[in-house]
Amino acid sequence: MRHIISVLVENKFGVLSRVAGLFSGRGYNIESLSVNTTHDPRFSVMTIVTSGDERIIEQIIKQLRKLINVIKVRDVTPMDHIEREMMLVKVHATSKTRPDIFNIINTFRGKVVDITGDSLIVEITGTDDKNKAFIKVLEPYGIIEVIKTGFVAIARGSKATPDYSKTS
Repeated sequence: MRHIISVLVENKFGVLSRVAGLFSGRGYNIESLSVNTTHDPRFSVMTIVTSGDERIIEQIIKQLRKLINVIKVRDVTPMDHIEREMMLVKVHATSKTRPDIFNIINTFRGKVVDITGDSLIVEITGTDDKNKAFIKVLEPYGIIEVIKTGFVAIARGSKATPDYSKTS
């Protein structure tokens, strides 16, 4: 089963390497990884998408909590949460196909960020299902390239916000 694990860490050198090393050293796969600072520059949040049964996820969480500079670890999956991924999609677009492609982009609430004589680059943000559907609809026009950010997720409600003053 797919799980989204949020890891609050001190914004220090080597933390990302230790987290990635934990996964590779134990044979766990990282399907998606997104990292950035929080509103407090002393901390960063890692959003890790991985797969496993409950026992494996529990083991990953316990091992993450033991790492140096890790403040808080939680599995966001069972929580009421919002998740998104941003994609940049380069698609073939001739003067003949552009109107149809623009209609698709508008339907999916995408944004054209670059236009050349024979292609468009579209920015789209959404859930995994929405992004996959967008790609599927654009495929007949000729997708040239797709770049994804990785997923980010946040629990809904003020009570689900991590307390930076407490440890795991």
